[in-house]
Amino acid sequence: MSIKQLPTELRPRERLRARGADALSPAELLAVVIGTGTRAASALEIGTRLLRHFGSLPSLAAAPLEEVTTVAGVGEVRALQVLAAIELGRRVVEPAPARRVVRSAADAAAVCAPMRRLDREHFRVILLNTRHEILDVVDVSVGGLASAPVHPREVFKDAIRRSAAAVILVHNHPSGHPEPSRDDVLITEQLRAAGHLVGIEVLDHLIIGERTFTSLREQRQGFP
Repeated sequence: MSIKQLPTELRPRERLRARGADALSPAELLAVVIGTGTRAASALEIGTRLLRHFGSLPSLAAAPLEEVTTVAGVGEVRALQVLAAIELGRRVVEPAPARRVVRSAADAAAVCAPMRRLDREHFRVILLNTRHEILDVVDVSVGGLASAPVHPREVFKDAIRRSAAAVILVHNHPSGHPEPSRDDVLITEQLRAAGHLVGIEVLDHLIIGERTFTSLREQRQGFP
């Protein structure tokens, strides 16, 4: 019997819609993931076969793709769908990895250390939450050998979207020398003012050189 031949109230998708995922058996949940059956078996029957073959969902989750495809009615596409769904569930319940905390300019510079090898000037922003944990590191612009165009809108776009509490500005000097230019200081002042308007603090502006870095805050350039 195909799923379409079942009474509406017994079909896995209808039961999911009406009663929620908790009301479905493992075989029914697998049927929803599988979607459609074959000429010989419904999606529900295929889900039941998977459970019978492996004995439990954890055993199915640990099985290699090649073994999953040996179950009748389960080709590679269906096997990939099932394993992907199980992996999504695992990631939902597993503890989130600890976020890296920035406690100093050196911590921030270490995050962006690979920038020293770039042959063009890149401008990036480290997004931080209220605990100064890193939410993300985003590229803002890429320039030539000596400059990267920067606009406040682009600098704070992702920070606003991610509800960042603070940011650290970072760019590299392809020359290898991290000494700030007058333009670097002016940009810092402008972005600090823009950050104040949107409620996001600019904690520092780092320049990454070949062997070291410069913190404009530590040098009191662009910062009070």
